[in-house]
Amino acid sequence: MSCIALVVRDIRLASRGGGSTLLAVAFFATMVTLVPLGVGPSPGVLRAVAGGIVMLCAALAALLSLDHLFQADFEDGSLDLLATGPLSLESLAAAKITAHWLATGLPLVIISPLAAFAMELPGNGVVAMVKAVVLGTPAISALGAIGASLTLAAKRGGLILPLIVLPLLSPVVIFGAGLVRFALEGAASGAAFYLAAYSFAAVLLSPFATAAGLRMNLSA
Repeated sequence: MSCIALVVRDIRLASRGGGSTLLAVAFFATMVTLVPLGVGPSPGVLRAVAGGIVMLCAALAALLSLDHLFQADFEDGSLDLLATGPLSLESLAAAKITAHWLATGLPLVIISPLAAFAMELPGNGVVAMVKAVVLGTPAISALGAIGASLTLAAKRGGLILPLIVLPLLSPVVIFGAGLVRFALEGAASGAAFYLAAYSFAAVLLSPFATAAGLRMNLSA
């Protein structure tokens, strides 16, 4: 199976009724709708917390599907077949990360303007919010894949996974929140550069770390 075929297969599985795509989008939309209700109607307060809240909701929404990234293939033996096929484990990991972002991260990017409007952000804040989600979600998928590979054979791995991944996602939330905040203040900021650099490093290194985690679990 080629990388492209594997990506298409995983997207199809994630997009089926009740799949991870619908679950992630529903969770994200629900959270960004509930936060303004809890914080209150003050635009100043909402705008102050908008960036951090939306990036955190995006990370949590993506985490809902991460424990299934390799689990189904591991349980039915498909992962063993893929590991012995022509694709290297690094290529397999890269394909899985790509499919996860296309099935989960891209829908979050598409609905992120609605989240910005729910937070009562002005035009420049909406643009900054979309930019933050675009730059941050690849890192979420990449770092999440590392956690999914490490907890693959663990009992209750779905409970351990957030404990591994969420600390690694702290820079995504921090830089994403800073990008939105500085855009609203009209101040120059390197948050977009740092967020892009962090995502690039995560996407570049994750296939190797994920492959190492897969080898550890497949050989156990």
